This record gives sequence, structure tokens and C-alpha cells, in this order.
Amino acid sequence: MDDEKIVQLYWNRDEQAIPATSEKYGAYCASIARNILGNPEDAEECVNDTYMSAWNAMPPHRPGVLSAFLGKLTRNLSLNRYKYNSADRRGGGEIPAVLDEMAELVSDPGGVEQEMDRRELVEEINAFLGKLSKDQRGIFVCRYWYFDPVYQIAARYGMTENRVSVTLNRLRGKLRSHLLERGFML
Repeated sequence: MDDEKIVQLYWNRDEQAIPATSEKYGAYCASIARNILGNPEDAEECVNDTYMSAWNAMPPHRPGVLSAFLGKLTRNLSLNRYKYNSADRRGGGEIPAVLDEMAELVSDPGGVEQEMDRRELVEEINAFLGKLSKDQRGIFVCRYWYFDPVYQIAARYGMTENRVSVTLNRLRGKLRSHLLERGFML
């Protein structure tokens, strides 16, 4: 079923929206949740919560790109679950490694005190990503948005794990330079 029809099912409050979403995007959402959480049971629960969140959001929201909408819901729910699990000294997944990799760029994840500063930072990161090749951008997004493990990125792009790690390291260095040149204090 195409995305427009699935969204219309939500708008019509048709319960078939959930199975249609699960059939088309269940594996995609589960992959995001597993990468963040490292726990199949928690990941499954977050995917189910994604469907409920989509149900509650439509209407009034009508997503233009359903996959991105569902991916963002899953990612946010999974990150919230990760925070909850971490508070209890539980957890796993890719978050610790990804946060360690990005620590040199963002010294305090909550340190951006004003919305204006946050928006400027987002704009600069987007400008940086726009200058990268399609593969470099894909590798960066897979790692730092979807929290994909290095071995999965290597398999997806036909590269060795070492090459992916080196590419990510170089991209972080370039992003750091890009942000410093534009006056961001890192």
C-alpha cells in the first residue's frame, strides 16, 4: 500500500492503518529502535509506541514523508527509553559509542541554551552535510542519526569496517573545523 493511502487510513481513523504501517515500515522502525536500545523487547515496545504516536498525531498532522515521520517518532521514543534504561543502569545498543565519537564536537548535549543558537547550529550542520558526497552523507547519517553499527554501515556501502571508522573520524574532524570557522565554541 502506498504512503498516501496509509496516511488516509489514519485520517479516516481506520484501524487498518496500524497493520498497513507495520507491514510496510515495521522492519525499518525496529532497526532504528534496536540500534539505539540493543534490546529486542524494548525495541518492539518502542515500535508499538510509534504506531500509537502516529495514530495520535494523525490527524491533525499529515506527514509529507511517512518513512521520515515514523523514523523520527521511533528514534525519539527509543532515545527516551534509553534515557530511562540508563537511569537504572540498564541498556546497551549503539548510543554510548556514538556519543563518545561526537563528544569532541558537542561538549554538553544540553549546553545550547537558546533556540536561536540551536537553529544556527542545525543550519550549519545541514550546510556541512550538503557539501558531502552522497556516500559520505549517508555514512554520517547512518551512524549519527540512525545509530547504525559500523559493521552494518560497512556492509551497506561495500567498505571495510576500518574504512568506515576512518571516514567517520575524518568527517567529524571536518565538521569540527566547519563549525569552528563559523564561530561555534566546541
